[in-house]
This record gives sequence, C-alpha cells and structure tokens, in this order.
Amino acid sequence: MTENAWTRWPSREALGRAETSGPRRLLGRVVRAGVLAMLFYSAFTSSHVRGWGMLGVAAGVLLAVIAAWALYRTTFAHRLWPSLALFGVIMVIAATAQTADFRLGALLLWCGCAVTALERLPLAAALPVTALALALYAAVNDDVWLTTAATAIGLALAGYVLRLDAEARGSAQRLLVQERAARKAEAEWAALAERARIAREIHDVLAHSLSAQLVHLEAARLLIERDADRDQILERVVAARGMASDGLAETRQALSALRGELTPLEDFLKQLVSAADGAEATITGERRPLSVEASQAVRRVAQEALTNVRKHAPGAKVRVLLEYGESQVSLVVRDSGGSPGELGGSGAGYGLLGMRERAELLGGSLEAGPEEEGFVVALKVPV
Repeated sequence: MTENAWTRWPSREALGRAETSGPRRLLGRVVRAGVLAMLFYSAFTSSHVRGWGMLGVAAGVLLAVIAAWALYRTTFAHRLWPSLALFGVIMVIAATAQTADFRLGALLLWCGCAVTALERLPLAAALPVTALALALYAAVNDDVWLTTAATAIGLALAGYVLRLDAEARGSAQRLLVQERAARKAEAEWAALAERARIAREIHDVLAHSLSAQLVHLEAARLLIERDADRDQILERVVAARGMASDGLAETRQALSALRGELTPLEDFLKQLVSAADGAEATITGERRPLSVEASQAVRRVAQEALTNVRKHAPGAKVRVLLEYGESQVSLVVRDSGGSPGELGGSGAGYGLLGMRERAELLGGSLEAGPEEEGFVVALKVPV
C-alpha cells in the first residue's frame, strides 16, 4: 500500500449513515441493542454486585455508551487524537470491568474496539489500536490458544471487511452525487440551449419583419419631407402594413417551428421569393425531409439575405439556389448588386453573425461577401 493509503481516513460518506438502506440501519440498531443488552446482563447478573456496586456498574456502562457515541462523532469529523483518546477510555473501562470480574463486558468492549478501529480509523492508527485490543482480549480469554487466535483473526478480518464495505458504499454515494450534479448541469445546459434557440427565432423573425417595415416607413418619411405625391406615400405605408402582417404570420410560423410544425421548405422559399421583386428560386437535387434545426437555418438565412438585399441593394435581381446533396444541403443567395439604398447604413450588423451562428451550431458553414456583380451568401448544412 502507498503512504497515502496508510494515512487516509475513510471518507465521510463511508463513516456516515446518509443514503444507508433501511435493512442495514435496522441491522446496525439490532447489533448495538444486543451489545448493550449483553453489557447490562453481564453487569447485573453477577452475584457479587450489591447495593452501591450496582450504581457503579450502571455508571460504567453509561460511560462506555457515551464514549462510543463520542467516538462515532470524532471519527466522522476525522479528528485523530480525540478518537485515540476515546479508544483509550473504552479500553480502560474494559480493563476496570475485567478487574471487577465483569469478564464478558470487558471482552465485548475490547472486541468492539478492535473492529471499530479497523473500520473507522486510518490504517496507520487502526492497526496498533486493534493489536492492543486483541492482545488484551487474548490475555484474559481462557479458551484454548487456537480458538483465541482464530477469534482474533476473525475479528480483525471482520473489521477490515466492514471498512471495505463502508468505502464501497461511500464511493457509490459520491458517484451518485456526481451523477445527480451532471444531470442537473445537463438539464441546465439544455434549458440554456433551448432559450438560445428561442432567442434566435425571435431575433430572426423580428429582424426580418421590422427591417422590412423600416425600409418602407423610412421611404415614406423621405417622401413626405420631399412633398411627394400622396399615392406614393400611401403605397409605402400600405407596403409597411403588409410587412407587419407578414411579420405576424412569420411569428406564428416560428412558434409552430418551436413545436416542430413546419411547412415544406420548398413551399416556403417559393412564397418568400414571390414576395420579393426581381427574385427567382431554383431547387435541385433529390428532395428529402430535414431536421427542424436544419430547415429553420435555411429559412432564416434566406430571409435575412433577402432583407439585406432590400436594405443595401434595392431593385437588384436576386437568385436563390437550394441544392440537395448527398451529405449536405446548400443554399446560395446571389444578388446583381446596385446602388446602396437609403437604409444601407442602418442595422447593427448582427444578421450575418446570427446566420453564421446557426450554421456552426449545426456543424455547417456560412460564407458571405461581395463578388464582381453584387453580394453572395452561401450556406452549407450537413444532413
């Protein structure tokens, strides 16, 4: 054994009674009650105990019980010297009982000290205590030496087996606590992940809908400042109202997505493109059902890309390509470019960040940047 094994205390879980099964607790109570009954029986059935002697015997038994209880507390607290002192007190009580001709009580106390020391003390301290207790037991036992030796060895083995059993129980309790902590952390992580997913859905819906409304409302404001025709202003306001209605529909769709209810991706893209001027969609490859997360990523990236086109290149031609591959789905949104819109500098720049975050969470990728004629957004999601 290593030095650490010799000086290490049994764990508090091993020394305590927490998580102990009902039958084990009942057995412990029965054993303690039996030992206490034998102590009282051996004390009060002796013929030489009379009068005040009985009071002294009762006081001795009570002192042994108090010392045993205190020993349980000090060993549980891993206090070595108080524990050794209490072992000494119990052995002195046993020696006094032997001197007063209470042989059975003395033998019980010495045997109890031998077993308890091996069960509850560090081995470096338990072995001397056990050796001393068994030596005193052997010195006063009048059985043949072979029986005495077998009994002493059996008591030592019983104490060590109880120690191993307690350590195994303590290890099981620690593993159980760790498993509960891991499950709690996993539940908290799942809750945070779900909150992040809901936050992304809300952000994407609001960013798409409100940005589109802002484009038309800002255009209406500029038209009013320029004293434009009433019909032009009304057209912008009506368009903003339509965007608000679309945003409400998208919010309902996002809630349906959170419940796992989604319209087919192809239908969604066609509706999205039909609502945008100068946009067309192409779908290639063998169509297949996608997971909710992958489908939502494609939908939101398409929405965000088209919103950016309206903001930064109004009037540009847009081509949307959805391609089903063997191991991934690709979405490419490419615009023909154009002069920056009046709201080209608006926004906090979180759209591309949110799209890239969606892709990376699914193990995919997103690339966005200018090209010769305009701007391109390319999403790849594994399936």
